[in-house]
Amino acid sequence: MLGDYTWSVIEKESECLAQRFQAVTKNVANANTPGYARHNVSFEDQMREVMEQGSHLHMTVTDSAHIPSHPLSIKDVHAADTKIMDEQYRLDLNNVDPEREMAVLAETRMMYTGFMRVATSKLAMLRSVISGR
Repeated sequence: MLGDYTWSVIEKESECLAQRFQAVTKNVANANTPGYARHNVSFEDQMREVMEQGSHLHMTVTDSAHIPSHPLSIKDVHAADTKIMDEQYRLDLNNVDPEREMAVLAETRMMYTGFMRVATSKLAMLRSVISGR
């Protein structure tokens, strides 16, 4: 299982989705705090870029001092937690829309459930192979 690409993707996605869960719960908890700016966690573009790496031509990093032009591998993907300052939802400058946050929470939960189902299926296949069925 070590070095398995599917496990690496599942692990990184789970880690990033957990960060999104934390951001959404923080947003909901501060929905009535005047001046609170909501947080948004994104990582999908980085994951897509890493997974489609073979279809793009990237600069080669030949020295550790070089700055890569893209994430080099799954482990280089990091969830970006950004504070959204340019939106306004209420007059007290709080920009948390509870309905939007609940939708993001539901979407995140569905994504997490999907990845856990993939992990469960992969484990079932490994158990089947190990037991000789």
